[in-house]
Amino acid sequence: MTYMRAVERNGGVPMVIPPLHNGAVEQLLDRIDGLLLSGGPDLDPAAYRHDEHPDLGPTWRELDDVEFSLARRADEAGMPVLGICRGSQALNTVRGGTLHQHLPDLDRTSLDHRQSEAGDVLTHKIDIEPGTRLAEITGRTELDVNSFHHQAIDELGISLVASACSEDGVIEAIEDPEPGKFFLGVQWHAEFLAERDAERALFEAFLDAAAQARPGTGSPIQ
Repeated sequence: MTYMRAVERNGGVPMVIPPLHNGAVEQLLDRIDGLLLSGGPDLDPAAYRHDEHPDLGPTWRELDDVEFSLARRADEAGMPVLGICRGSQALNTVRGGTLHQHLPDLDRTSLDHRQSEAGDVLTHKIDIEPGTRLAEITGRTELDVNSFHHQAIDELGISLVASACSEDGVIEAIEDPEPGKFFLGVQWHAEFLAERDAERALFEAFLDAAAQARPGTGSPIQ
């Protein structure tokens, strides 16, 4: 409900898409104006050609397949796409990128990226790259965020850039810099912070892009 409230609060009409068979993807995308991929279980590393790490968490391959299909078709159609946490990792994977399966295994990782505090508690800082869409949307080059992940983006997908990183170098946001394209993912849980200026601006930008994609209609969003 947190995701749906964030969409609704910022002027959109949320529509939840269950993990249906891939044959329904085209029909589903015909009924929405933008696609939001949420947080959730770990991605199956087979999707990015890696073996399973011993500390890999629960995976749900059926969900992976459906979300990948939705994201791929939406991307091809030029539909606005926003990924949050796992959703950001899914966008990177769809574009051919890879993931770190367990951040504590990285020697350079000095932050606790899997906080025990509540979702509205901010636990570390990120640096936003000037000149990126994320910087333009938020009006910031630094931001304090929450953090609920043990996986993270490793190799970037095709045509994607890292638009934010934590101080220990973990990628915290990705985007396609092509003008007019809204294909953006954030690693932190922005939906918990949707009343804060930066995250409100993020949801507003996504919903504005969705409204422009289909003028004269509302903005039903997954």
